[in-house]
Amino acid sequence: MARILLAEDDAGQAFVLQSYLEHEGHDVRVAGDGLLALAEYRRSPPDLIVLDVMMPGLDGVDLCRLIRSESPVPIIMVTAKTDESDVLAGLDVGADDYVAKPYSPRLLVARIRAALRRSGLDSHLRRYEIGELVVDAERFEAALGGTPVDLTPREFGILAALATGPGRAFTRREILDLAVGFDHYALERTVDMHLFNLRRKIEHDATQPRYVLTVRGRGYKLADE
Repeated sequence: MARILLAEDDAGQAFVLQSYLEHEGHDVRVAGDGLLALAEYRRSPPDLIVLDVMMPGLDGVDLCRLIRSESPVPIIMVTAKTDESDVLAGLDVGADDYVAKPYSPRLLVARIRAALRRSGLDSHLRRYEIGELVVDAERFEAALGGTPVDLTPREFGILAALATGPGRAFTRREILDLAVGFDHYALERTVDMHLFNLRRKIEHDATQPRYVLTVRGRGYKLADE
């Protein structure tokens, strides 16, 4: 069971989706405008947020930006605005998925289920240590030799994704699916850019990595002990 915050100003749609999610066994809280959603998020942090873009009080894009600055909680944006610029705006402020209205409640529930699985990185591995490197998925923190490493959300997401299977070689697409989620605009080659920056932060010598290793013909893996 997950705690889900549903920020939706359409009472009818909120009722239908809430019914589907509660049937799945989730604890669902509904907020009818952006300010109420922000207050509810801070009062009782959820495991996932379904966020309508067009809401009174505080729109979904601004709310997503605020929440993402405080938490890595999965956020699925739901909206009738489906222009490429609107989708990119939602993804740029940290949304994990973007669903267009009108939608099938069953499809949205399936997307929520997938997002919860991805956020369960720490259900497989809450804390991973190798040498001086520590990855704490529950706290959304990484440290090297006891010193915190300042990673972007995507850099940490990739590191935590690799940490779910130390020694296992992940393809770039697998890394994106685990770290980013469903994103038409995430390209596999962006993994290389994020890994380049990640190595600069966690490796003593980025040209001879000890932790994040390249697997020729496959992708990348996190070294195991």
